[in-house]
Amino acid sequence: MNTPYDEREVLALLQDEKTQRRGFEMIVAQYSEQLYWQIRRMVYSHEDANDLLQNTFIKAWTNIDYFRGDAKLSTWLYRIALNECLTFLNKQRAQATVSLDDPEADVLQKLESDPYFSGDKIQTTLQKALLTLPEKQRMVFNLKYYQDMKYEEMSEIFGTSVGALKASYYHAVKKIEKFFDDEV
Repeated sequence: MNTPYDEREVLALLQDEKTQRRGFEMIVAQYSEQLYWQIRRMVYSHEDANDLLQNTFIKAWTNIDYFRGDAKLSTWLYRIALNECLTFLNKQRAQATVSLDDPEADVLQKLESDPYFSGDKIQTTLQKALLTLPEKQRMVFNLKYYQDMKYEEMSEIFGTSVGALKASYYHAVKKIEKFFDDEV
């Protein structure tokens, strides 16, 4: 029988070396799916998303003693995942500039050939539109649109003001709307 997730209980388990592993397993069970999809929306590839999810949890586990509890666990995990995505995307971009390939075309080709992506034409067009956004706008859009995350929580993750995040989301939406207008 699974007990409901209680963050206070998990934090208590994390404080004791004997129960730390069990507490962390509860974190993994609670957040794996939503973190996977947030990462996946940034990197588009199932394999890359799985790797980055594992890296996120490895970093979280190795740094669990540094978690102070002044933010929610989910906020801390999203920040780690966000940093993992940015590092990965920067490495990809550096490799793409060495080659003559178009990095967006490469990502789009990966997305379209991914057996785990089952999007229709509208979903594919949305993913193409997201590729045109700067990374931060894309991340803000994904957190707000797909996760319905509050700006205050995003502010903790990004270390940015709520006003700046609202502006990023607004500009992302406008660019996506323009992309759809141009496609139709």
